[in-house]
Amino acid sequence: MSAAEPGELLGTGRTADVFALPDGRVLRRYRTGADARGEAELMAHLAAHGYPVPAAWPGERPTDLLMERLDGPTVARAVTTGTLAPGDAGRLLADLLRRLHAVPPRTAARPGDRLLHLDLHPENVLLTARGPVVIDWATATEGDPGLDVAMSAVILAQALLGMPPAYAEAAPAMLVPLLHGLPPLTAHHLAAARARRAADPGLDAADHQRLDAAVALVRACADRT
Repeated sequence: MSAAEPGELLGTGRTADVFALPDGRVLRRYRTGADARGEAELMAHLAAHGYPVPAAWPGERPTDLLMERLDGPTVARAVTTGTLAPGDAGRLLADLLRRLHAVPPRTAARPGDRLLHLDLHPENVLLTARGPVVIDWATATEGDPGLDVAMSAVILAQALLGMPPAYAEAAPAMLVPLLHGLPPLTAHHLAAARARRAADPGLDAADHQRLDAAVALVRACADRT
């Protein structure tokens, strides 16, 4: 079976579908026509520097990305089932951001530029037998690491505010450890993250309604670090 003839559909996201392949790998195929070759190259760069990403290879089509198949719950699933404490989840995300920003950038067009994920949140971290692994690098780029931290915090706050009250009330338990020990967020970082988030075509009306509250929650939690 070739990448042009994928097997079982494992999942569907906003821009891509993920299929099983008979050799134990998975195929991620972009429906939008996006070119996945740069993503494969970036993941290889990260892996070469010891960052926890799935092994990845270019597919037969420019829109295809082949990856090892990973087993394990997402951080989000582990928190909601009670197998991972919110504070531990926040500290884990902070550690993954610190480690990412320590990886040498590939181009560093401007002084201080680092590799950014821009979507590093609990749904994009799998807890595998070899440890946490970060997935979904479609939005990755290089730039100000403060934006990466702000994006993670705003996305997380927005998600928690949309959950049942018990999770929304516990949001600081995850956000404060996430922000602790990372470079302080500035008003510029939060404004840039809000603008980027507002421009995301995947957000629905409820997401937009929670955006200002999410930014305010992140600001309040940052003041507690």
